[in-house]
Amino acid sequence: MAEEQKVASIIVESLYRAGVKVVFGIPGAKVDAIFDELSDHPEIKLIICRHEQNAAFMAAAVGRITGVPGVCIATSGPGAGNLTTGLVTATTEGDPVVAIVGSVARMMSTKHTHQSMKALEILGPTCKTATGIEVEDQAAEVVLAAFRSAATSPKGACVISIPMDIAAGKSKIKAFPSPAFRAPLFGPSPSHQLDEVAAMIDRATLPVLFLGQRASSSIVVSAVRKFLDKHPIAVVETFQAAGAVSESQAQHVFFGRVGLFRNQTGDRLLQKSDLVITLGYDPFEYDANAWNPDSRLNIVHVDYTACDYGAYYHPEVELLGSVRENILALSNRVKHVADPAEHEFTKGLSRELVSWKEQVNDTKGKAASNVHPLQFITALQNRVSKDTTVCVDVGTVYIYMMRYFFAYEPRRLLCSNGQQTLGVGMPWAIAASLIQDPPCSQKVVSLSGDGGFMFSSQELSTAVQQGCNITHFIWNDEAYNMVQFQEEMKYGRSSGIHLGGVDFAKYAEAFGGKGFNMNDSSEIESVMDEALAHKGLSLVNVKIDYSRVHELAGNLVKDSVG
Repeated sequence: MAEEQKVASIIVESLYRAGVKVVFGIPGAKVDAIFDELSDHPEIKLIICRHEQNAAFMAAAVGRITGVPGVCIATSGPGAGNLTTGLVTATTEGDPVVAIVGSVARMMSTKHTHQSMKALEILGPTCKTATGIEVEDQAAEVVLAAFRSAATSPKGACVISIPMDIAAGKSKIKAFPSPAFRAPLFGPSPSHQLDEVAAMIDRATLPVLFLGQRASSSIVVSAVRKFLDKHPIAVVETFQAAGAVSESQAQHVFFGRVGLFRNQTGDRLLQKSDLVITLGYDPFEYDANAWNPDSRLNIVHVDYTACDYGAYYHPEVELLGSVRENILALSNRVKHVADPAEHEFTKGLSRELVSWKEQVNDTKGKAASNVHPLQFITALQNRVSKDTTVCVDVGTVYIYMMRYFFAYEPRRLLCSNGQQTLGVGMPWAIAASLIQDPPCSQKVVSLSGDGGFMFSSQELSTAVQQGCNITHFIWNDEAYNMVQFQEEMKYGRSSGIHLGGVDFAKYAEAFGGKGFNMNDSSEIESVMDEALAHKGLSLVNVKIDYSRVHELAGNLVKDSVG
C-alpha cells in the first residue's frame, strides 16, 4: 500500500514539478498548511505581498515573461475576492496563472460562518477554470489540470479552492511527474489551407503581418523573425506584441504599434493593405471595428483558436493550430512578398514613424519647463538596453510609451492592454526582478501615472524587502489624465479627475527606497542617470507636461474606398 502524504505537501510538490520557482501571496488560517510547507521548500521562494490583487499581478507577470504559470495564494473570504481584478486581467491578456484559495472546512461549508464565501462562483467568470478540491485524493489531479489548462492557448488564469481540512489531510495519490504538467502542443493547419494563404501573399501588392498578443512569446517571435529574414513583409504590432521584430529587421519592415485611437502609422498601413495576416490577434487588444470600420479589409486569421467572427472581422481563411508552425510552414511555401521598402506609400510611412523626434529636437535649448513625454521617452530609450524589462502601468503614460518607445525583444516592454488595469506597473516590475538569474541582478524599469501608482504603491515595501533592483518613474500631473483629456474631448470639460497631495520622493524613502524629483526638462538626464544607477529601489517623481495630450486622439484615419 502506498504511503500517505500530507495534501499540503502534495500541492507544494506539484508546484515544484510544474516548474514554479516563486509564489506570491498573503497568509491566512484557511491556507496556512500550504504556507507551512512552502516555508521549508528549498527550490520555491515565498513572497509575502501587501495585497492579494498585487499577488495576482505578480503571478501574471511571471506567467507572461516565462511562459510557466505564475502562482498566487490567498485565504478565504476577502482574500480570495481580492484576486478578482488580477485574475481577469491575466485571462484577458493571455497570462498563465494558477491561483490557490483557501475555504472553510467541509463540515462548515453550508453554514453562515467566518470568512465563508462562494469563491468559485465569484472567481469563475474571471478565469478559464475554477475547481474545488472536494476530497483529499483529488488534490494532485486538480492541481495538474489547473496548470495544463492555464498553459494551453489561449492562456489564462485557473483557480483551485481547497478547504482547510483537506489541506491538513492526507492522500496516497502524490504529485505527478514534471512532464505531465506540460500542455499538449498544437500542429500546423491543413496543407491545402497553407497553400491557399501562401498564394494570397504572393498575389498581394501590400500585404501586412499584424501581430497580436499571442504572437509575442519567444517561440512564436523566433518563427516570425525567420519568416522576415526570408520574406521582408510589412509588420504592425499591437501594444502587447511589442518587441517581436528585431532591431535590424525593424529598419526595413516595422511600421509601428496600434491601439486605442486610430491615428498611427500602422493604422494608415492597414487601411491601404490588400491583405492583412493577423497572428495571435485578440479583439481585446484593439477592436476590429476601430481598425476595419468599413469592413472591407481582406483578412487571414492565424491563431490557436477560431476567430471572433463578426461584421468587422470576417477572415477569408482561418489557419488554426500552432501559430509558430503555421508561420514556418508559410515561410516555406511563399514564393514572393511585395517588399515594403519598394512601395512609395510605405516610404512615406517610414519617415512618419520617427517624425515625432522633431518635437524633441525643437525643445532643445529652450527654457526649462515641465517634462514633455517625448523628451522623457527619448532619454530613457538612450539609457536602457533592448534586454531591459520595462513595465508600463495604465494611463496617459501607457499611450505614449506603447506608441513611441521602441522594443526589440519579446516581452520586455509590458503593458495591460486588454483590461487596461491600473496598478500593474510596480507589481510586474517586482516579479520581473525576482525571476532574473540571479534574482534582482539587472535593473528593471517601471512607469506609472500618479493615479495608477497609488493602486499598488504599498508594494514598495515588498520591493525593498526582497532587494529588487527597480527604478520606478511617476508621471505626475496630479490628475487621472487619461480620463481627463477624453472627458474634455466629449464634454468640453473634465470631472472627478483631480488628485495631488503626495510627496512621492519622500513616500519612497519612507519604505526604504531612494526618492528623486524631476521638476523640469533641464533635469531629465541628470536625474534619470542617478536614479538608474542606484542599486535597489529608486523612485522618480516626474513633473510631466501634458499640454499636448489631445494630439494622442487627433488626426484620425479616414477610410477612402477606391
